[in-house]
Amino acid sequence: MNPEDLTKDKVNQETSKIAWPELQRFFAQGLAVNVAPELDLVEVADAFSKDDKPRVEQWMKKQLVHLVTDQQATLWFNNDAQMWAVVIKPWVLVQAV
Repeated sequence: MNPEDLTKDKVNQETSKIAWPELQRFFAQGLAVNVAPELDLVEVADAFSKDDKPRVEQWMKKQLVHLVTDQQATLWFNNDAQMWAVVIKPWVLVQAV
C-alpha cells in the first residue's frame, strides 16, 4: 500500500456521522467547511490534509467547498440534520447526509 492510500484510509476511518447541533461551536468559530454532495468527502479531506491548494481552490471557485453559511447552519440546526464530518485541523469538513 502506498503512503497516499494510507492517508486516505486514515481520513476515511476518522469520518463519522454527527448531528449538526454538535458542530455549532465550530461554525461559530468560522471553522466549519461545507463540502457539496457531489464531491467525495474523503477526497476533499485528503486534499486539505496535503495542502493541495490548486484542487481546493478549484472547488472553492465552483462553490463546491466553502465555509458553512448562516442560512445553511440555521436550516441544519432547525432540522437536527445529520452530517458526515471529519476534522482536518483547524477545519471541520461537513457534508449533509
